[in-house]
Amino acid sequence: MSPATGLFTIADHVVELVFTDTSINSMELLPSLEPFRTTDATAEPLLRLTIDDELRPIPKEQRERIRNFETGNGDTIVDEIKTGGYQYIIKNLQGYPCCLLQCDEAFKDCRCALNGSFNMRRFGLNNALMMAYAFAASFHQTLLLHASTVRHNGKGYAFIAKSGTGKSTQVSMWLRYIDGCDLMNDDNPIVRVIDGQIFIYGTPWSGKTPCYRNIKVPLGAITRIARAPENSIVREKPINAFASFLPSCASMKWDEEIYRRTGDTITYIIEHLPIYTLHCLPNKDAALLCQQTIT
Repeated sequence: MSPATGLFTIADHVVELVFTDTSINSMELLPSLEPFRTTDATAEPLLRLTIDDELRPIPKEQRERIRNFETGNGDTIVDEIKTGGYQYIIKNLQGYPCCLLQCDEAFKDCRCALNGSFNMRRFGLNNALMMAYAFAASFHQTLLLHASTVRHNGKGYAFIAKSGTGKSTQVSMWLRYIDGCDLMNDDNPIVRVIDGQIFIYGTPWSGKTPCYRNIKVPLGAITRIARAPENSIVREKPINAFASFLPSCASMKWDEEIYRRTGDTITYIIEHLPIYTLHCLPNKDAALLCQQTIT
């Protein structure tokens, strides 16, 4: 079958998907992308991802192993291609390879091959696109966060923490007890600096909560959640703010250029926006204290 192409706008960056054989793979694999579909073909794409199951791994002698890292929902093997760029093998929780992804140095031209059942292919393609997007966007003052985000009175408030610490719980308290709130994204919002202003966006990636909203608001603050026996909140000094914020941003420590650009964007954000730590119990009082302080 002939190739099929789709254009999508994610955080005001255009992404192009090309399916070489729609009898095998199609947009049915990524329903969360539909709210982000666009027909405007005038903008230069941030990246183009071609889905081609004929793609084969780069020969071993032409690549070098970087590492095998756990993502929380599987493992990803990373190799650096000696002529430039990267190769990834994305595995699910059961250890089955779902996607082979190859990208150039700037992540503008990416290709992947999918493998296995429908759910394995969906998992592989979703993770390949998210990863390629995060690294391509890092060249444009754009960060993919691991955060839960609520919109309140026209601004976005992002909550960061290690998985299971209470990001979603804090947001649920805001939604339950604070008027004028709605959920923007529950796992992977995007923060972007445009002409000096800082915005936060909904995305096609939202973890276990299906919240795929193509919305954009100014970012009001970032708050790190820390469990504690009583509620208190503190605004972090710049060096602590950087240390709190960096682990929540998608990046590659082994790629000097991408890591430097990520650090530069984080530095700009903490110079212009407050970063807080909320020491809290999972209760209404913590949400009210936080809201009164950070807004």
